[in-house]
Amino acid sequence: MRILIAICLVLTTMVPSLARADLDATDRATLNSIIEDFIRNNPEIVRDTLIALAAREEAERKQTGLSKVRDDQGDPVMGNANGTITLYEFSDYNCGYCKRVFEPIQQLVRDNPDVRLVIKEFPILSQSSLVAAKAAIAAEMQGKFGDYHIAMMTYRGQITDAVVMRMAAQAGVDIEQLKSDMESSKTMAIIQRTREAAAALEINGTPGLVVGDTVVPGAIGLDELIKLIAEERNKQG
Repeated sequence: MRILIAICLVLTTMVPSLARADLDATDRATLNSIIEDFIRNNPEIVRDTLIALAAREEAERKQTGLSKVRDDQGDPVMGNANGTITLYEFSDYNCGYCKRVFEPIQQLVRDNPDVRLVIKEFPILSQSSLVAAKAAIAAEMQGKFGDYHIAMMTYRGQITDAVVMRMAAQAGVDIEQLKSDMESSKTMAIIQRTREAAAALEINGTPGLVVGDTVVPGAIGLDELIKLIAEERNKQG
C-alpha cells in the first residue's frame, strides 16, 4: 500500500490528468501500464520516495511523543521547579537500572540549579510497580514526593504494597489521603499519558531519559548526564 501511494504521488505530479477520481476502464488500464513501466524503469525514485515518507512519519511520531512528554502537569518534580532545562526520567520503582542511575541523577540536580527533574511514572514491571507509581503521584499532591522517591529508590528489598505504604508514612505522607488520591481519575490519567508518550517515543523499558529533543533509552552515567545537560544548555544559548 505504501509503495502504491508513493508511486501515485509521483505520477500525479508527472501526469495531472491521472489525479481525477472518475477514471474509466481505459484510463485505469493506462494507469496500470504506466505504474508498471514506472516501477521497472525508476526503482530508485520509488525507493527514495519511500525513504522520505518513512523519515517524515518518524519525525512526526517523535514530535507527538515529545509533546506528550512535555505535557507534565501533575508529574512529580525534583530540583528547581522553575529550571530552564528539564530532564524527564521514565522510571519504575522495581527497576534495578533506575536505582543504579538514581544517585548520578540526584548529583546532577544538586550540581546544576537550572535543572528541573520530572519523574515520568512508568510502571511496567509488576503490579507493585503500579501501586508504587500511583503512590508517587499521590505523594506529589501532598508536596511529599521528594522524600518518598528517595526512600523508594534507596530501598533494597522487594517492593510490596506494604513497603509502599511504609515508605510513604516515613516520608510524612497522610496515608488516608494518599490512598484516596491513588485511585483518583487524575492519577490514572497521568500514568496513561506517560504510557502514551513512551509508546510514541518507542521507550519500551526503564529508565528512559528525555532532554530537549534527545531521547536516551537506558541508564547512563554522571559524565554522560552532564554532557547531555551541557548540550541542551548550549542549544538554548
